Amino acid sequence: MTASKKSPKNLVCVWYDKDAEAAARFYAEVFPDSAVSAVHHAPSDFPSGKAGQVLTVEFTVAGIPCIGLNGGPQFKHTEAFSFQIATDNQEETDRYWNAIVGNGGEESVCGWCRDKWGINWQITPRVLTEAMAKGGAEAKRAFDAMAQMGKIDVAAIEKARRG
Repeated sequence: MTASKKSPKNLVCVWYDKDAEAAARFYAEVFPDSAVSAVHHAPSDFPSGKAGQVLTVEFTVAGIPCIGLNGGPQFKHTEAFSFQIATDNQEETDRYWNAIVGNGGEESVCGWCRDKWGINWQITPRVLTEAMAKGGAEAKRAFDAMAQMGKIDVAAIEKARRG
């Protein structure tokens, strides 16, 4: 007898217009500990699609279990939801930022960018979160430096931390 794999008790449901599978496959290529685990087709017509079209996609992004729902165009993403990816250095920061922005996404401010499906991402070097955790003048200097940036410049944050 084979034991069936239980789905996670809690997972993030991400609404897409129609490209949940393409988005999930892109994330699986870009981020470590990411994969597409299942693609489910609609058994009948639904408000934004037809029977047989992809309805949901089970995937993992950097260890976080998700399900993508092709729900249609009625709901749009905002910065109220984002994935935050911690990076260890400028090379890793650049790699993730450039992958998202270079694939039809767009830059924002303070380490935020948006992918071409409208999902918001925070590409956040650990040096910044460590500075914020220190508090006081060091946190203020790092925060003030970050507030002037789009993609985070690790060297500039390190310099700001030192004063």
